[in-house]
Amino acid sequence: MSAVATGRGAHLLLDDGSTLDLAVERWLASPAPEEAAILERARPAVLDVGCGPGRHVLALAERGVTALGVEIAPHAVRIASERGAPVLERSIFERLPGAGRWSSALLLDGNIGIGGDPAALLARLAELLHDKGQVLVEVEGPLVESRTLRARVVAHGQRSDWFAWGIVSVTDVGDIATRAGFALRDCWTDAGRYFSCLEVA
Repeated sequence: MSAVATGRGAHLLLDDGSTLDLAVERWLASPAPEEAAILERARPAVLDVGCGPGRHVLALAERGVTALGVEIAPHAVRIASERGAPVLERSIFERLPGAGRWSSALLLDGNIGIGGDPAALLARLAELLHDKGQVLVEVEGPLVESRTLRARVVAHGQRSDWFAWGIVSVTDVGDIATRAGFALRDCWTDAGRYFSCLEVA
């Protein structure tokens, strides 16, 4: 998630009044086993979109894998940089290095919701990946409704501005991928989480 909070009790407030807990402690830790398994699937060079404090890009760099994190939240970028993770403070929709040459992109922790239009986000990644590139994406379970909404991060009594966000169910990710120029190659569950591999069609 690109709007990163730090500390306990942080959550995402949705414009329908519901809330989602933010896994801040997980974001600040080393990759969980199910995430490490995804990193094994990532072909270099890897672009980590909405990388937060940089745990995935740092783990890849420590393996000698060329990787770059992209994150808009200054505090998260500062944490990532202090940890030694290669991260740019920039929107994925802005100019980025290596356009057309990335092999893999990561959209974990719900980051397929960035910008509130998952198809547009995937289409942007298609511009950044080469013609055999892939996106490794975390999605929601089959009982969750895919939808676009507004959200804000709430932490320590403070609230961020509202921003557009999207939620994608595993049952809908294939159709969204097709609209963006990708093919759905694989879906799997691990540790109660849902993941998909999309390849440039």
